[in-house]
Amino acid sequence: MATEHLSPLDLAFWRIESAAHPMHLGALAVFSAAGGVPGAAEHAAELLTARCAAVPGLRRRIRDVLLPVGAAAWSPDPGFDPARHVFLHRTDEPLAHTAAGPLMARPLDRGLPPWEAHVLAGPDPDSFAVLFKFHHALADGLGALALAAALFDEGPEPRRPARPGPGRRPVPEQRAGSALRRLPGVLAARVQEVGQALEIGAAVARAGLPLGIPGVLTAGAAGAGARTVAGLALDLDEVALVRKAAGGTVNDVLISVVAGGLRRWLEGRGDPAPCGPGPRALIPVSRRGRPGGGGNRLSGYLLRLPLAERDPLLRLDRVRAAMDRNKDAGPARGAGAVALLADHVHPLGHRLGGPFVAQAARLLFDILVTSVPLPGLTFSLGGSRVREVYPLAPLAHGQTLAVAVSTYKGTAHYGLVADAAAVPDLPALAEALRAELDALVREVS
Repeated sequence: MATEHLSPLDLAFWRIESAAHPMHLGALAVFSAAGGVPGAAEHAAELLTARCAAVPGLRRRIRDVLLPVGAAAWSPDPGFDPARHVFLHRTDEPLAHTAAGPLMARPLDRGLPPWEAHVLAGPDPDSFAVLFKFHHALADGLGALALAAALFDEGPEPRRPARPGPGRRPVPEQRAGSALRRLPGVLAARVQEVGQALEIGAAVARAGLPLGIPGVLTAGAAGAGARTVAGLALDLDEVALVRKAAGGTVNDVLISVVAGGLRRWLEGRGDPAPCGPGPRALIPVSRRGRPGGGGNRLSGYLLRLPLAERDPLLRLDRVRAAMDRNKDAGPARGAGAVALLADHVHPLGHRLGGPFVAQAARLLFDILVTSVPLPGLTFSLGGSRVREVYPLAPLAHGQTLAVAVSTYKGTAHYGLVADAAAVPDLPALAEALRAELDALVREVS
């Protein structure tokens, strides 16, 4: 069987991880217990334990390989034990977000398949929650969605690897003449790749000036790894109302809510009034056409969040204009496309330079704002239906706050992850986001 090496970007996510800054994605799904019958959380844990063994992507671990030097590869876990991945917790906390913070701070076991599912049984018998954790090397947001969906009642059947049929087996070309004929194209592609890397690097340098960045977003450089989590559900009809009146896209409105919410939150804390261009937000962009498949296919956009702008509609207009410029340039250009530079690094460079790259995250962007689209299905587990889904993003070194948002069943769910020491008042930020949408609705009504 051929060795499946981690792609350069997957390898980068694997190498930059540290104990204080784990690199896993999360999704907190809140369920309505089926019929309000006691024991729904326990039944959910039993189902996850039974089903995970049938999903090939959840049975693989990462191991170092000798060649290429510094590389890593996927391999089946011969001792795969679901009990080491699915956990049942009983908590007195009325909000699952409170229990999710310490779990998000805990790194995954790097010797096991890099994922976990934590079933949270709280004091309310009518509901429970499941926190899914997937290492970023295993999947991006859409890939993690496909893995989690395979565990739900309506999840797709696990796909078996396709076997090449007769006549489909690739035949390597070994003739020197054929290789020579391909050489001009290979050289042209290499020149284009180098040119792209230089262009992205230049864009990063131009965008790297630390202007207008609130101090609270830079206070986590020496964080000890403690995390706090908060969630917020907003009516998607109200978001659509603003989009229809002001123009742009739903995502533009969701990003603008983050910008305005940050401004309101800072004002409520008594922090200095925002000034300058504003903090740099990294907006990941998926390069895969649909959910499915492992690994990462990501690029990104970089934009300044206009915190200094007082007017909510003008803030939205500036966000929309910045996103339009990013889209015109495309996801393969500009400072936000730094993920594409991973392809130009030798595996040994990832291994030796991982800690330095992790330290450099603060130089590239100030806050992560990511969106994970969910299909229009109703997910359920053992008959218990998912009513809320809060995506949770990893917190890179030097970052104090990460924002993720998903849309599900007519609701926009914001998942906030913060450095617990730098941001002890995360629920206040969630309420500030709500206040910002309320203000936008008033402006267009």
